[in-house]
Amino acid sequence: MPAGQFRGILLMLTSGVSNQVGAATAALGFPALGPAGVVAIRQAVAAAVMLAVVRPPLRSFTRRQWIPVLALAAIYATMNLTLYIAVDRIGLGLAVTLEFLGPLAVALATSRRRVDLACALVAGAAVFVLMRPQPSTDYLGIGFGLIAACCWAAYILLNRTLAARLPSAQGAAAAAAVSAVAYLPVACWILVQHTPAPKYLAYAAAAGLLASAVPYLLDLLTLRLVPTTFFGLFMSVNPLLAALAGWLLLDQRLGLLEWAAITAVISANATSALTPTRRQPTV
Repeated sequence: MPAGQFRGILLMLTSGVSNQVGAATAALGFPALGPAGVVAIRQAVAAAVMLAVVRPPLRSFTRRQWIPVLALAAIYATMNLTLYIAVDRIGLGLAVTLEFLGPLAVALATSRRRVDLACALVAGAAVFVLMRPQPSTDYLGIGFGLIAACCWAAYILLNRTLAARLPSAQGAAAAAAVSAVAYLPVACWILVQHTPAPKYLAYAAAAGLLASAVPYLLDLLTLRLVPTTFFGLFMSVNPLLAALAGWLLLDQRLGLLEWAAITAVISANATSALTPTRRQPTV
C-alpha cells in the first residue's frame, strides 16, 4: 500500500472516530442544554475554528455567491438539530444510520445500474427493520433521523453549486458562521434562563471541535491523498462507529436486528461504491 494512501486511511479513520465521539459527547449535554442548546454552542465553536482557518473574504462575496451560502447555512442548522433530536430519542447508532441514507440516496439516484437498484432495496429493507412497529418504536425520532438524511442529501447537491462559485472551503466557512449567528438567540436564552453547569457547556464545545472542526480539516487533508470514490466508500463505516460510540460512551445497546440493519446499510454503500461501472460500447 502506498504511503500516501495509508496516511489517508489513518486520517479518515481519525475523522470518523472524532465525528462520532463528538456526537456522543454532545448527547451528554442534552440533559441541561437540550439538542437545540448543544447545536447552538457547537455551531459557534465550529464557526470560530473554520473562520480562523479558512478566512473567507465575506465582504467581497457577491449576491450570486451569498445565495448558496445562505441555503447551506439553513441546511447546517436543520441537519444538526434534527440529527441531535433523533440521537436524543432513538440513540446515536440508529440516528446516524438513518442520516447516512441521505448520501447513499444521492449516489444511487444518479445511477442506472442493476446493482445499485439491489443496493437501494437492501437499504430500504434495513430502514423497514429500524421502523418496524413495536411498543418501544419512537416514530418521531425516526422521522427526525430521516429529515437529517434529506438535509445531508441536499448538502451534497448544494456543495456542487457552491464549489463552482467560491474557491476552496470559503463557502462552508461562511455558511457555518451564518448558522452560528442564527443560533445565537438560542444560546443566549439557554445561558440566561437555565445557567447550565460548566461541564455541559464543555460537552457542547467539545462537540463543536470533535464533530465539526476536526473532521472538516482532516477531510480536506484526506482528499489530497486518496481518490474521492475511496473517500466516499470509507464514509460508510460511520454508522458502525456511531453505534460503537453510543455503546461505549452512552451505554446505548442495540439488539441483533438493529445491528443487522446497520450492517445492511454499510454493505449496500460498499457494494455500490466497489462495483465497477461498465463502459458503454462504442459505435
